[in-house]
Amino acid sequence: EVQLQASGGGLVQTGGSLTLSCAVSGFTFEDSAIAWFRQAPGKEREGVSCSSRGDGHTYYADSVKGRATFSFDNTKNTVYLSMHSLKPEDTGTYYCAADLNGYSSSAYYCRYGVLTYWGKGTQVTVSS
Repeated sequence: EVQLQASGGGLVQTGGSLTLSCAVSGFTFEDSAIAWFRQAPGKEREGVSCSSRGDGHTYYADSVKGRATFSFDNTKNTVYLSMHSLKPEDTGTYYCAADLNGYSSSAYYCRYGVLTYWGKGTQVTVSS
């Protein structure tokens, strides 16, 4: 059974840093696409960062490029999203998601959100 569980959210001041974790089970990173999305109240869901075996790249949304790092820990079956220089507009519920095929590009997964499995979100609030 595929499971994803995001954690690590919280209240952070503007300019601060945060690392979100997503513990996964039921699949291997090498055969999949894994993504971080976020959604703020009243706004559309946004693909923040996506990694896919389809192109072997990691995609970052323009809104976080240069401030976010997507990483893997195969020994812990965990993926991370580290963000610094946080802004109030980074506030939202962050979700990790996975697709077991992973044939499309990382950008495609982030732009269209066509991933099969979604975990429960973790709330990030950046105070101004």
